[in-house]
Amino acid sequence: MKKLGLDYLDLYLIHQPFNDYYGSWRALEELYKEGRIRAIGVSNFYPDRLVDLILNNEVVPAVNQVETHPFFQQKGAKRVMEEYGVQIESWGPFAEGQKNIFQNELLSGIGAKYGKSVAQVILRWHIQRGVVAIPKSVHKERIIENFNVWDFTLSNEDMAVIATMDIGKSEIVDHFSADMAKTLNGWKIHE
Repeated sequence: MKKLGLDYLDLYLIHQPFNDYYGSWRALEELYKEGRIRAIGVSNFYPDRLVDLILNNEVVPAVNQVETHPFFQQKGAKRVMEEYGVQIESWGPFAEGQKNIFQNELLSGIGAKYGKSVAQVILRWHIQRGVVAIPKSVHKERIIENFNVWDFTLSNEDMAVIATMDIGKSEIVDHFSADMAKTLNGWKIHE
C-alpha cells in the first residue's frame, strides 16, 4: 500500500484456489479486520473450493470473480454464490472474443431489436442476471458504448434465448487439469 500511496484498498482478491490459498486468505482476513482492506474476495473458485473456504474461515468472500459469459453461464456456481452472499463477477464477460461472439447471429438479432451492439446486449444480460461485469477495452468508443447499457431492458424471451447458448464449460481455461495446476503453482508474484 505504501508503494501505491494508499492507506487502504477497496478490494483484494486471491487469484486462484491453488498453493497455500488458506494462508493467503487468513492474511487477508487480518488486513480486513484491521480496516486496511475494505473487502476481500476470490477469483476462479469453483463451488466446491468456495464453500470449503467459507466453512473453514471467518470472513465470507465479498466477490468471486469467475469466467462467465453467454457460452459459459455458471448457473450452478451463481446459485451457490447467492446462497452464501458472495457477489459473482465476470472476468471474461465477452468470452475473450471466442466463438466469434461479436458476430453471433442470436446476439446480433437481439441487439437489432433494441438498436444496440452485441457487446451492449451481453453487458445488459450480465446486469439483469446480477453479475458484475467489468469489460476490458482500450478503445475510447467501445468504453463509451459499454457505459450505454442503462436505457434498455432485455425481455424475458431474449434472456431465455441467451440461456440456450450455454455450453456448460470453459473453452478458455481448464482449471481441473493437472497441467493447469502445475502452471498456476509456478507463478510467483511476491518475491
